[in-house]
Amino acid sequence: MDKREFEAEGDRLLALADEHGVALRLLGALAFAKRCPRHAYLQETLKRVYTDIDFAAYGKDAKRVRALLGEEGFVEDALTYVESEGSRMVLNHPRTGLHLDVFLDKLEFCHTIPWKGRLESHEATIPLAEMLMQKMQIVQINEKDIIDTIMLLLEHPLGDEDGDVVNIGLVAAVCAKDWGWWRTLTMNLRKVEQMASSYQELEEGEKQRVAEQVDAALTRIDGEPKSIGWKMRAKVGDRKKWYRDVGELADHVQEL
Repeated sequence: MDKREFEAEGDRLLALADEHGVALRLLGALAFAKRCPRHAYLQETLKRVYTDIDFAAYGKDAKRVRALLGEEGFVEDALTYVESEGSRMVLNHPRTGLHLDVFLDKLEFCHTIPWKGRLESHEATIPLAEMLMQKMQIVQINEKDIIDTIMLLLEHPLGDEDGDVVNIGLVAAVCAKDWGWWRTLTMNLRKVEQMASSYQELEEGEKQRVAEQVDAALTRIDGEPKSIGWKMRAKVGDRKKWYRDVGELADHVQEL
């Protein structure tokens, strides 16, 4: 499948879920293309390709999601659902070979991103704050994650609300409670700034915009009052591992 076919199938499945009253939302590369239309060309320019479609849903809707996708010909790997304790569904289409991942209630890799009560903020994707966190939670971050984040920072302002604004207030609150989250996210934001400055495909104004957005995000995050637990963990610092090893899921983390 080419890029447009992936996008069309993602939209088709979103529409079907909406018709059935199921809160199914995109995350991953397709979500960034949809929410960043003015800069989606960067995925192609910088050779960002799609390999599957990733969705978020609520755990309470797992049976309905399974039935809906089953009617469309997708076959679930039931073992994944069991092993993930009901937090992830993996499905494949025998005819097209299309692979789907559905993350229920949360995305749990190097860090945990919950979305209980958050999927109603947009009809097609997880909120922009969670989209940023999805990329920034990967300790061994790769170029695909950086490209998507550059698109997001170029397209949307930062603020303390949802909608078409990256709710950096929510991100700052998460980082203020969890030193590990703070460590990974702030480290990766600086990597995004550094990589953006090296891309010849970006204009100087775009590079400057990314740098300003990163600086503003870090200022907001660092200015958020930290919890006692955060301060205690900060004293230990990097001497103790602060993130979860993703193990056999590592390859899929690189595709999100």
